[in-house]
Amino acid sequence: MSIEVRNLVRKVDGITHIKETNLVLESGHFNVLLGATGAGKTSLIKLMAGLDKPSSGQVFMDGQDVTGLSTQKRNISLVHQFFVNYAHMTVFDNIASPLKVAGMAKSEIEGRVEEAADILQLRPMLHRRPGELSGGQQQRTALARAIAKESKAVFLDEPLANLDYKLREELRDQLPDLFADRGAVVVYATSEPEEALLLTGKTALLDDGRVTQFGPTTQIYHHPQDLLSASVFSNPPINVSQVVKQGNEARMGEHIRWKLDGQAAGLSDGNYTIAIRPNHVTPVKIADDFVTIPGKVLVTELSGSESSAHFSTGINNWVSLTPGVHPYEVGQDCQFYADLSHFFYFAPDGKLVA
Repeated sequence: MSIEVRNLVRKVDGITHIKETNLVLESGHFNVLLGATGAGKTSLIKLMAGLDKPSSGQVFMDGQDVTGLSTQKRNISLVHQFFVNYAHMTVFDNIASPLKVAGMAKSEIEGRVEEAADILQLRPMLHRRPGELSGGQQQRTALARAIAKESKAVFLDEPLANLDYKLREELRDQLPDLFADRGAVVVYATSEPEEALLLTGKTALLDDGRVTQFGPTTQIYHHPQDLLSASVFSNPPINVSQVVKQGNEARMGEHIRWKLDGQAAGLSDGNYTIAIRPNHVTPVKIADDFVTIPGKVLVTELSGSESSAHFSTGINNWVSLTPGVHPYEVGQDCQFYADLSHFFYFAPDGKLVA
């Protein structure tokens, strides 16, 4: 099973929500749409689901052009971040609702509902109404409805966003198993890079209505093709700076220098942009080849399990994100250390070169 969009464009009142997009999403793994709020994730899902009509381009499901078909005729399921359940129905009837609309036999409906309820640990709640459930149980009900329907495609639009941390972690771990071996194309939208990595599969990075890169999730995380893709796949925002490469040395500002090796050493002399994710910038020098970055702390945050510091290098504002508790103070001068092996080097046109 596959979903393909060809030359897909969506414009509303002269504003382009989805720029020309070509993408093939297949069953057998999670297909993640990763981007910030407003990047176009929901707009793209609505086009694939048939909730919105494209301004131009086509949508294919398993090779069939479904651009003109209604949502109902596409046999899809959609789970939002909000708990979309029918308040007047029991959990059983909520899960069964699309099966009843399809005219399925009562015995088959019961079998499918009970199977989905068992998978999502909802059997004791089947006779309750949504108002009697916790947020996590309500979202499990929506997921059970998607499973019971046995759709060709399942669209999960930030389905865990409104759950508390513990429930998010539990459901996130379960999701790949819930939809494994069901033959459906599963599309999962998120704004959290960590979530994309945990779900594995393939990821499409979105920015301003455009897919910047698509491929196996870990591959595009470790090898972003350009600075924009590296920026989308980083939270907190990736640290960037202009550097000058001369001989086997790179210089950032007047005083920060380091020796180059590998691909970076082979670059032509000139100006480049470097980028490094915050989790590779630490307040402790872990290895001798870490480059020292002096900084003044601007903002500090402590989550309990990790510490972050936003700091000024004198020419850029960077972020360090490290496990454990580090007693930063705003205005404090600190030494930070960047792992040279995790620097990306980009040419002036933004393309990755090392």
